Amino acid sequence: MLLGTWNLENLYRPGGPFGPKDKAAYETKLAALAAVITELDPTLLGVQEVGEPEALEDLVGMLDGDWHVALSGHPDGRGIRVGFLSRTAVQVLADTNAFPATLRPVQEDDSGAQVSAAGRGFLAVEVATDAGPLRVAVAHLKSKLLSYPGNRFFPRDEGERARFGAYALYRRAAEATTLSALADDLLAGDGRARDVAVLGDLNDEVQAATTQILLGPPGSEIGTPGYDKPDKGDAERLWDVAPLIPAEQRYSRVNSGRRELIDHILLSHRRLRRVTAAGTGLPGEGTLRLPSVGPDPAERQGEPGSDHAPVWVRVGQ
Repeated sequence: MLLGTWNLENLYRPGGPFGPKDKAAYETKLAALAAVITELDPTLLGVQEVGEPEALEDLVGMLDGDWHVALSGHPDGRGIRVGFLSRTAVQVLADTNAFPATLRPVQEDDSGAQVSAAGRGFLAVEVATDAGPLRVAVAHLKSKLLSYPGNRFFPRDEGERARFGAYALYRRAAEATTLSALADDLLAGDGRARDVAVLGDLNDEVQAATTQILLGPPGSEIGTPGYDKPDKGDAERLWDVAPLIPAEQRYSRVNSGRRELIDHILLSHRRLRRVTAAGTGLPGEGTLRLPSVGPDPAERQGEPGSDHAPVWVRVGQ
């Protein structure tokens, strides 16, 4: 089976403040997204930046075959939410955005206002596979692209930029901790025998502290001496498949000309041991053709396709 994650970039119907300006641009965007999903042919695809459920329905209507859809009921202020497209029926296990009870609220702006929930909900589902049930959580953590009071994307000065960078980091770390708690529930201390995946747009790279929060006990990451040595942490650990992606494809977005891998798939011990391939973009595609994005996301409003590449992993049954 092929398991993937893809940020669809502002999937809204036309005419609103965030979507394409007209029907023609909307249909062009949908066609570009549908072509990639069709060629990728995932068994289960986690998606992010679904702005309107109706727009996702329009996209699914352009795909061949039967698809099952699950969406989080916890969108952000723009209506953005996460979800799944699946070839088989999905059972929703959790849909939450609340921080764990022991995690205190974090500051979000200069006013001192605090938040105690993730900006976008985390959705966990279970699907049946030939190898048994697979539990998967999808997430979209707080962005590194900063916004400021008054809907600005550029700071008044370096002090403001630094403060709001810190606020975003506080939130992303808290959200990663919340996602980690959900992963612990899905693993239930049984990662050697249970198939679990956590995936989505984590908005930072492999070695970032927020991404590392999700790995569980350290010491056995892919490429380290401990990788091939089973230990007591394997039952509670997740592995980021990034090192399995060919080096020339190890990015999913281009930020101001700089390639970065901010979309991730993490697997439990049992599922990881059956991985046969991993990549970004389309299998066999080679160098990715992605637009370079700047600090103002509005510059790409209505553009076709997505500014992210899908990330995928192929797993034997």
